[in-house]
Amino acid sequence: SGGKGGGCACRKFVTGDVLYMPFIVEKRAQLTGERLKAARVDFKNGMEAVVDLEFDSKGAKKFARVTEAYAPGGSKNPNPERHRMMAIILDNTLYSAPVIREAIPNGRAEISGSFTSEEAKYLANILKAGSLPAPLNFVAKRIVDPTLGKDAVSSGINAGLFGFIAIVLLMALYYMISGLMADIALFLNMVLLPLGMVVVAGFLGLFSGEARAGGAIALPVLTLPGIAGIALALGMAVDANVLIFERMREELRTGKGLAASIQAGFERAFTAIFDSNVTTIITAIILFMLGSGPIRGYALTLIAGLLVSLFTAVVVTRMCFTLIASRTSRIDVLKMMSLIKPTSFNFMKPWKIAVTVSVLVIAVGWSVMIMHARKDPTTVFGVDFTGGTSLTLGFEQKTEVEAIRTTLGAAGVRDATIQYQTEMQTGAKEVLQIKIGGRELSGDKVLANLKEKFPQAQFKLLQEDDVGPQIGSELKGKAMWAMFWSLIAMIVYIWIRFELGFGLGAVAALFHDVLVTAGICHLLGVQINMTVIAALMTIVGYSVNDTIVIFDRIREDLKLNQNKSFLDICNQSMNETLARTLLTNFMTFVSVLFLLILGGGAIKDFSIAMFIGMISGTYSTIYIATPVVLLFYRFKTPDLGKSART
Repeated sequence: SGGKGGGCACRKFVTGDVLYMPFIVEKRAQLTGERLKAARVDFKNGMEAVVDLEFDSKGAKKFARVTEAYAPGGSKNPNPERHRMMAIILDNTLYSAPVIREAIPNGRAEISGSFTSEEAKYLANILKAGSLPAPLNFVAKRIVDPTLGKDAVSSGINAGLFGFIAIVLLMALYYMISGLMADIALFLNMVLLPLGMVVVAGFLGLFSGEARAGGAIALPVLTLPGIAGIALALGMAVDANVLIFERMREELRTGKGLAASIQAGFERAFTAIFDSNVTTIITAIILFMLGSGPIRGYALTLIAGLLVSLFTAVVVTRMCFTLIASRTSRIDVLKMMSLIKPTSFNFMKPWKIAVTVSVLVIAVGWSVMIMHARKDPTTVFGVDFTGGTSLTLGFEQKTEVEAIRTTLGAAGVRDATIQYQTEMQTGAKEVLQIKIGGRELSGDKVLANLKEKFPQAQFKLLQEDDVGPQIGSELKGKAMWAMFWSLIAMIVYIWIRFELGFGLGAVAALFHDVLVTAGICHLLGVQINMTVIAALMTIVGYSVNDTIVIFDRIREDLKLNQNKSFLDICNQSMNETLARTLLTNFMTFVSVLFLLILGGGAIKDFSIAMFIGMISGTYSTIYIATPVVLLFYRFKTPDLGKSART
């Protein structure tokens, strides 16, 4: 707030130039930035850029006292015609001095002053930076390579591209004209995804408090979890089309005409597509609201991808099929390959053996994991969770990142983060930074291994530091709460749409898939890091989708079959959806196999976890989720079937 004291210069932009205006401010701060809860750009009346401030409960009380005292007629400004100003200072620089026009009791304020949108954004960023408990100063600025390594990124892009092409070709070969339409929808998904992300970012910003109507929209940095969200959305888009086509096939087998088969196929598939997408979207919204960092990136890309894929699968492809039906009535237009004939397996017969096997796999995997974690956490968790040692190496000849990673792996160093970096200020020579888990392995030992394998590089140890975990306790705490409430939301939604037992069955399958995948990954020597976490989140999405599809068919068969037992209806529903389950999972397996074979570094860890999780997810839908539902209702037909028949 204004008053006698030290001098300060206020920076102001005028036609692109920076001007400094002198101000006299009080030396003692009336209110510090640590009580500032949020600072965001808004547009008053849709035109004028302003900055909105929001303080926490303690800050709101203090802000109310300050504004009341310095407002016209206040105790420290008794002149009702005089306006005092509040100085906004960061690191001894005055960035703004807005006038205090009145007392503000609710902890919410608005700074206006003919700002451009860029000036308002700049001031909001200054305010947010000032909310940190300690000042930040630039010590060094570096250009860094991707943490995955350029080679891993390149191989991952190639593997993803080959997998996408393989899926497109398989859809076209198996479903013919229908498959071509699905391929068009997939390409349209990729085209519309950026627009979907912008729209979803604006919508989710309302929940997070980072945006207001008309305010600036910020997209998250695209990390591996964000890419995993896109992959899951595309996988569910393929599944939606397969579900529709298989429904059309069933209608054609009953003797219906082309137009009737198309209409019935879309209508009967819609409930399963809607429920699986809405379940995932609700959980993703909660992840975004309560999570932070990469969790939010995953949630945003997943929601955007699901909304776009829902539009293309249900609206765009239906328009294409309706157009075809209006031009011809020949049913051979929907000709498709039929490698999987109708079946009548008794899936539920070995359910006790299957559950026992699952319990044993989980028990063995997690017993070994817990035993190793108690002895040495770095054998279980990667450097993202445990922290470790950062080594800075000089060199004469640049070496491929993947070759370095392979050498360190052979020496027992797993989950190493390897980056080439260049000092920007001094233009110094490029250096190699290696972060490894734990602090027991010295830099000298790592250096000795690299010198032995790559003598031409002439590596030299320049610096060795201890580093903390990248995933801090606050981020882990937020992630855990976000996961907990998203599971609760999932149970509630499935309870509303189906019954409580179905919701519990879906969640039981999720826990099974995560526990099995994490346990087997550890037994295979894969550390739990952000890459594996991204894979686990993707697996959860696939598992929910698969489970909802079968539950939807069970619900439908309960309405149509009044004389069959609940166990028989479950078996019937699994047989009816078997073709869709096998085809969807086969196509996903193809893309994962490309990642597994062609991917390198962290991409390989992701593909290993995905491969295990896909198998576990398909298995758990049949032998975990459905048995839990049967046991919950004691093998008796649930109420949704009874009410549907009355």
